[in-house]
Order: sequence, then C-alpha cells, then structure tokens
Amino acid sequence: IKDLSFEVPGAPQIFLEMQGQNPEIPIHVDVNVNNLGPNVFEVVLHLKIEAKLEAKPLFILELAYAGVFTLNLPEEQVHPVLLIECPRLLFPYARNIVSDMTRDGGLPALLLQPLDFTQLYRARLEEMAAQENAQA
Repeated sequence: IKDLSFEVPGAPQIFLEMQGQNPEIPIHVDVNVNNLGPNVFEVVLHLKIEAKLEAKPLFILELAYAGVFTLNLPEEQVHPVLLIECPRLLFPYARNIVSDMTRDGGLPALLLQPLDFTQLYRARLEEMAAQENAQA
C-alpha cells in the first residue's frame, strides 16, 4: 500500500439514510509506471471510489497499491506487460483492501468485479492516438 484514504463524510447520519437504498458507486481506475532502473519498474494501481446516496457522499476511498517488477523482455512487450499483466497481478490485493476498508468503516463490504486491464490499455492507446492527431 503506497497510499490509502477512506472517509465517510456523513457519518453517522448517512447510515440511517442508506437503509434499503442502493448507492451509486462509480470506480475510477488508473495505472502508472515508474522506471526504477534497468528492467526494474514500479507499477501503481490507483483506485478512486466515490459512493453517493442521492447525490450525498456516502464514502470516498482512494488507494494506490504498488508492486515492483523486474522484466527481461523484448522492448515491444514491456509496455503491454506493465499496463496489463502487472496490474492484473496487483488487483486481487487491492480488491481485498477495498472490501476490508468498507466493511471496517461500518458499510457492507464492497466486492469489486474483476477489471479488464486489456480494455483499459486499449482505451489508453486510443486516447493517446487521439491526442497526437489533435496536435498534428
């Protein structure tokens, strides 16, 4: 865990208001890579969850979970492995932290569904290509 923040801004009143209601729980995911040396990389999986109950904040959870990876791969394979496979390895641990934090915060445990890091990688590539085209 590089960084972890959890808050329930409306506690304790929000616990009474949430009875029988389903909150809106958008999840923002990002992956960052830092080069630590030759073939050594830090991959940081960022999760930001801002649950709302009828436009009121229910809870806010921010997690940066990191791993250090040594890769001995051809150059063209490094980027996809860092942004797809490494976060895929980190995700189950981050998922457990999210579940534990929400449960320990007095809420039902939030069980995140598996993420498609391949799709996130493709979306990032498309976004980068669109930015390059806009600058050209």
